[in-house]
Amino acid sequence: MRILIVEDNEAIAEGLKLSLECENFNVNICTSINSAKSELLKNIYNLVVLDILLPDGDGIEFCKYIKENMEIPVIFLTAKDAENDIIKGLNIGADDYIVKPFRIGELVARINNAFRKYKDDDDILIIRNITIDRTNMIVSKNGKEIQLTSLEWRILNMLLNSIGNTISREKLLNLACDIKGNFINDNSLTVYVKRIREKLEDDINNPQIIKTIKGIGYRIENENIKKFKK
Repeated sequence: MRILIVEDNEAIAEGLKLSLECENFNVNICTSINSAKSELLKNIYNLVVLDILLPDGDGIEFCKYIKENMEIPVIFLTAKDAENDIIKGLNIGADDYIVKPFRIGELVARINNAFRKYKDDDDILIIRNITIDRTNMIVSKNGKEIQLTSLEWRILNMLLNSIGNTISREKLLNLACDIKGNFINDNSLTVYVKRIREKLEDDINNPQIIKTIKGIGYRIENENIKKFKK
């Protein structure tokens, strides 16, 4: 599991990173909201551990942004222990709220609990001859692994989060950025969708997995999808 720690106290962040890596988590650190937002747009994470008091903004508002735009559990880890702060954090969508100082064993248990809520029955998706392991971010075609770039995976994952529903090009453009953190333009989105289709579809001229909804965006249909829990 990949975890992003958003914490401006470097001593706390590094200690937390070391402890979580000992529990076999893959951990990265950001010390500001701006750097964390860029990191979440460039790479895929399974969970965010988030402080509230950050140098360039309010963690509460950042949590709200994450919940509105991404399917990622968020756990607050903060010194703010007032009841109204805890209630506010949970009400805007945080999956848990832990007050500093904390015990690492408890944090690990809460991380695992939050992650389990997101491990729904779509851990493994089979769409025609494509198998998608969303937990480990592995895509295979006819049993052979396909290499997707970070941005290709993010676009595909956004579509998988809304199977049966159309995702507008505008929303994809708002959330997709290249490896340098630069937001892509409309023409680039078309190119990336084409590249994903070239890797997934049997006939790119007659796509059966990622459908174009003219004038709106793209959709992955419910039909022909099998879901499994690992």
